[in-house]
Amino acid sequence: MDRGLILLLLCGVAVWLSGSASAQRDHQRKWGSGEPHPIKHEEELLTEYWVARAQETLHAKLAETQAVHTNVAKNVILFLGDGMSVHTVTATRNLLGDSAEKVYFEQFPYTGLSKTYCVNRQVADSACTATAYLGGVKGNYGTIGINANVPRYSCDGAGNVENQVEGIAQWAQEAGKNAGLVTTARVTHASPAGVYAHIADRNWENDWEVTKRSCDPEQAPDIARQLVEGRVGKALKVVLGGGRQQFINTTVNDEEGYPGYRTDGRHLIKEWLADKRAANVSANYVWSRKGLSLVDLDKTEYLLGLFANSHLPYNGDRARNRSQLADPSLSELTEAAIRVLQRNEKGFFLFVEGARIDMAHHDTYARRALEDTAEFAQAVQKAREMTSEEDTLIVVTADHGHTMSINGYPYRDQEILGLTDDETDDELPYTILSYANGPGYKSAYNQAQGRVHLTEKLTDKTDFQYPTLVPLDAESHGGDDVAVYASGPFAQFFSGNYEQTNIAAMMGRAAGIGPYANVQP
Repeated sequence: MDRGLILLLLCGVAVWLSGSASAQRDHQRKWGSGEPHPIKHEEELLTEYWVARAQETLHAKLAETQAVHTNVAKNVILFLGDGMSVHTVTATRNLLGDSAEKVYFEQFPYTGLSKTYCVNRQVADSACTATAYLGGVKGNYGTIGINANVPRYSCDGAGNVENQVEGIAQWAQEAGKNAGLVTTARVTHASPAGVYAHIADRNWENDWEVTKRSCDPEQAPDIARQLVEGRVGKALKVVLGGGRQQFINTTVNDEEGYPGYRTDGRHLIKEWLADKRAANVSANYVWSRKGLSLVDLDKTEYLLGLFANSHLPYNGDRARNRSQLADPSLSELTEAAIRVLQRNEKGFFLFVEGARIDMAHHDTYARRALEDTAEFAQAVQKAREMTSEEDTLIVVTADHGHTMSINGYPYRDQEILGLTDDETDDELPYTILSYANGPGYKSAYNQAQGRVHLTEKLTDKTDFQYPTLVPLDAESHGGDDVAVYASGPFAQFFSGNYEQTNIAAMMGRAAGIGPYANVQP
């Protein structure tokens, strides 16, 4: 916004505020008999409260225009809330206390919207979107790290170098920076795989999955192999998440007694360690929170942490199951990753995914989705506190939306996970949160009685599946645009509405790496 226009608006607001103050000072509004819920914040009854809030925002916007960071970003951290739709962020505000609250990253000075579609689908998945925001190219649904010339399930298309998409992790490595990833999913899952893999099917996480599609695992190396053997994967300094079963054979059990999925007889974890030892670099593999705590992060060059046979637990379940001492949080993993990566004087790129937001939505576990969003925000805050806005660009976004919506006209003091007080045609209550489709259909409807009489006792249960209109085994993604929040050097790039592919380009430009290595600041 033009500085002169902002100053003019501030002057106008000051005049308005002074004129309204006297009229409002003695006015004590009371709610009518039809409003049984009290106002949560009495100051919101007054005009000058809202005018003052607007003035504060205008002052902040003016300050932002004067303090735009145009220095090169030494470090870039991309936080990906998988499936974190705008509705998810809005509902999380209420979970944190009130609709007027801000989830931590909503305080970032610049916000935009990105378009999430795949080349061949209106509603995207986490595979094609990973190619977009990490590599700057849109691909086909279900494919990772390759352009749309390659159809899904192609046995040989991903092996063609001309079809492979180079991503920001590779750009960072070629610039001499460190690169790493953190996720609460399997490290071979679609989003983290976008950091290092080129593959025609997101499900090819191990060799058996490739063979099952009648493809040759040597012609189409699985995702776990690409992490250990690939050019980008093997050079990642930090890999933290889940998915041990993808790295070991069916005849081998992991540290917790679960057999692997591989059928090629390989133990890729041991191979990763052997490769690092052969290169005479310090490397550690850990599989538990305790193991991570014993690692000297200040002296570790390479760190591989696989903390579960599959995905890490939901954050809320860590507390409910009292497993906080065994299972690391996303915040803890983020802190560990930054400590290892920041030792490089040239800087680093880090990808951090809050993966289980998406998985909770698929099961219409709205409570778990919001809890994981709150922990995701804590991880963002930890990263911002550990780095400087002067040299570290932090971008927060989602890969796609979901079909969850916020319904009715609930009062401010009603819990977002509960029921509305609205009168309905059938005189039955309904939930504030619901989904367009998914397994929650059975929670609110059955053939014998039609719509079920829901109670707060039901919605208070952790495993309550929020109601849906259409019955599906798993709720689908949504095709809506997703928000992008940015803080640090060149954060102003991320304002407006743009293709999801622009995110990779803007991060690369801010850091002066990849195609933008020779571009002047």
